[in-house]
Amino acid sequence: MPVSEPVPRPGIVRRLASMLYESLLLLGVLAALLVLPHFLLGALAHRLVAPILVQAHCFIVLLAYCVWFWSDGRQTLAMKTWHIRLVTRDGFAVSPARALLRYLLSWPSIVLGGVGILWALVDRDRLFLHDRLAGTQLVRS
Repeated sequence: MPVSEPVPRPGIVRRLASMLYESLLLLGVLAALLVLPHFLLGALAHRLVAPILVQAHCFIVLLAYCVWFWSDGRQTLAMKTWHIRLVTRDGFAVSPARALLRYLLSWPSIVLGGVGILWALVDRDRLFLHDRLAGTQLVRS
C-alpha cells in the first residue's frame, strides 16, 4: 500500500538495535545452515572445505534470508520485534530484485567501517547509504 502521508521513520538507535538483534538471530541461522553441514561433511569425508566455498555458502545463505524477508512486505523477526518495515521510497512493498540490490549494496556499506550506516547521521532523510542507493527506506510499522 502506498504511503499517502509521511510515515514516521524509526530512529537510528531503533535501527541499530534491530541490526544487533538480527545479527544474533543470523548466528543461529548460519550455525544451522553453514557450520553444521560443513562440520558434518568434514567429519565424514575427513577433509575441510576450501575457505572460498565456505564464504560463498555464507554469502548465499544470507542472500536468501535477506531477499526472502525483505521482499513482498515480509519482515524478519527482528523487524517485527522493533516494529520496522522495509518499503520503497514510494511506500510500496519491496520487489525481490530491489531487495537483492539492497543486500548487495549493504555489504560495502557495513564492511567498509560502517560508513554506510554512519551516512544516516548526515543524510537529509536519515537513510542508510545502501537504502539511499537502492531506493528503499525503513519505516515504523
